[in-house]
Amino acid sequence: MEALLHQLVSGIVSGGIYASLALALVMIYQSTGLVNFAQGDMAMFSTFIAWSLLTYAGMPYWAAFVLTLGISFAIGFLVHRVVVSPIEKRSFLSAVIVFIGLQVIFYSVAGGLFDFTTKVFPSPFPDTPPFGNRYISWHGVGSLLVTLVTVAALYAFFRFTKVGLAMRAAAINPVSSRLSGVPVGLMLGIGWGLAALLGSIAGMMVAPVTFLDPNMMAGVMIYAIAAAKLGGIDNPWGAVVGAFILGILEQLIGTYVVGTDMKLSVALFVLIAVLVLKPSGLFGRTVVARV
Repeated sequence: MEALLHQLVSGIVSGGIYASLALALVMIYQSTGLVNFAQGDMAMFSTFIAWSLLTYAGMPYWAAFVLTLGISFAIGFLVHRVVVSPIEKRSFLSAVIVFIGLQVIFYSVAGGLFDFTTKVFPSPFPDTPPFGNRYISWHGVGSLLVTLVTVAALYAFFRFTKVGLAMRAAAINPVSSRLSGVPVGLMLGIGWGLAALLGSIAGMMVAPVTFLDPNMMAGVMIYAIAAAKLGGIDNPWGAVVGAFILGILEQLIGTYVVGTDMKLSVALFVLIAVLVLKPSGLFGRTVVARV
């Protein structure tokens, strides 16, 4: 029973990490209709920035955490304004090629600046087991709390602030938003900045577990895509629920069915099953077009 409880808790913790990156993917999808394949590498690059602030600048963890969020937001905003905005009206293939190019650029720059060796990224949480339970770590509990606080802050931002409401309007109907005086380009740039910020949170939470290197987010990116598609890639809160469901499925099936070495196949199976059986996801909108 304790082992099962451990797997459930581990799945919830993993789902929280996937939720941050899945939310970032959903925000980009809502504004462009595309999946940003570079989201994981942007998160990895932000995590290297945090590591540099901790290692070379000697900053306290939470100060480096907050500063990294700001830098990540600026990177995301600049990527939209400089790279994405000029190609928004071009073909679907052009956008996909640009996203793949961004992925390669962030990977290569990170390797060139910080090299490709594996590094240890510190956790801000204690090493001792919480509540005397050896199946749960403080880092797992802390990363889950960080995710929940982030989701609550996002909800409040989009629900109760003028900027958040304007961003929602710009993503849903950019033409009507422009006619209403909403600066759509600026709102989309802010959305890209927030997506990069969310990705950096996922990177900083997963790095103490997987270690830090330019490939660290490759697997997490697959889980995030599967989670976003499972919950509904056009529904932010559905993506969060999908991430927690996927995290639990990954732990249970990986432990009791296919083995821990085959955990990644669970995400791929879920992704394929959703695409075949319910393409809109559990909570996504089904678009019906009259031909």
